[in-house]
Amino acid sequence: MKISAVKILVAVNVLVFLLQRQSNGALDVPFALWPLQPIEGQSYFHLWQIVTYAFLHSTDNISHLLFNMLGLWMFGEEIERYLGPRRVLACYFASVVTAALTQLFVPVLFGAPPAPTIGASGGVFGLLLAYAVMFPHRKVAVYFLIPMPTWLFATLYAGLELFLGVTGSQSGVAHFAHLGGMVGSALVITQWRLARPRR
Repeated sequence: MKISAVKILVAVNVLVFLLQRQSNGALDVPFALWPLQPIEGQSYFHLWQIVTYAFLHSTDNISHLLFNMLGLWMFGEEIERYLGPRRVLACYFASVVTAALTQLFVPVLFGAPPAPTIGASGGVFGLLLAYAVMFPHRKVAVYFLIPMPTWLFATLYAGLELFLGVTGSQSGVAHFAHLGGMVGSALVITQWRLARPRR
């Protein structure tokens, strides 16, 4: 029986969400992604947060967890079926890390106030890009009423995130982290292609 990396990720995210609710937010202080600059004279950033933040979600709005887990399952399952658990995990965690690094350095350039970041969205956006590269003509209609090819869906979504991030619209959402997740996925996909043996 094969172990599904995607199902394990979903299960861990759900388990951590339940622990968050029990802890009344106490997990956010050590494990959310805190900005590099101090907040009210106190620095909360730790290196491990560039991974742990991705397992935390808003306990005030369960849709934050549900939409991320839907994307993780929808895109990740198919990628894992074709490439195996190791590669889907490599793509996911590379996206999580580059999303974190982007969030640490880019928003401050646009004057965004320092705030902690949580959520698996960076990893999910990375999987979305990988899915669009692998299956560009598959139809998706997750957030739109009209089905469209995945390459177009990923392109439009990336453009929307860039616009919202630059303009500061929809505050409280880590738009640059989403784009950073796509960067990590692109780097991993490029490495796979370069490592592919030539015939």
